[in-house]
Amino acid sequence: MTVYKKLNDARTILHAQPLRKTGKNTFAGYEYFELSDFLIPSLHAFETVGLCAVISFTSDVATMHIVDVETGESIAITSPMGSAALKGCHEVQNIGAVETYQRRYLWTTAMEIVERDALEATTGRDAPEKKLATDAQLAELTTMIEVTETDVASLCRFYKVDALNKLAADQAAHAIAAVKKKVK
Repeated sequence: MTVYKKLNDARTILHAQPLRKTGKNTFAGYEYFELSDFLIPSLHAFETVGLCAVISFTSDVATMHIVDVETGESIAITSPMGSAALKGCHEVQNIGAVETYQRRYLWTTAMEIVERDALEATTGRDAPEKKLATDAQLAELTTMIEVTETDVASLCRFYKVDALNKLAADQAAHAIAAVKKKVK
């Protein structure tokens, strides 16, 4: 059996198992596979078919050598190295972060692990349009501001807007409720 056949068998073993994504990008609103989500099942699949993976790094390239432990035949998967500049981290921590990402991408490539593209999750779609306060909300808020002698500039600063008519509908509802409490 060739190293290619064994690799394909390992992929089949891995994909027969349920994999769960534990990584969460809350900014872009998607989940992704962490290395730990599939590394142990991948290693088990490799052991089952007689493969071993060895990962190495140079300043330019990350390489995964997949070796048939019986014949020594191998396949190399490479990826260009990137960099990281994590805030509050030492240089060695940034190197570690890059190497962890590279390992994740090499294993993802080797095992044909497919997931939604993070770029698709963050590009090509506009931010949801902010629904502005209605005329009725603005009229009620303006009346309540006058009655309670609320400082408009402070209210605008609190909601991070430069004028009341820039309030979102939900912000206006919140402001109306807050100003009404002053009356009571």
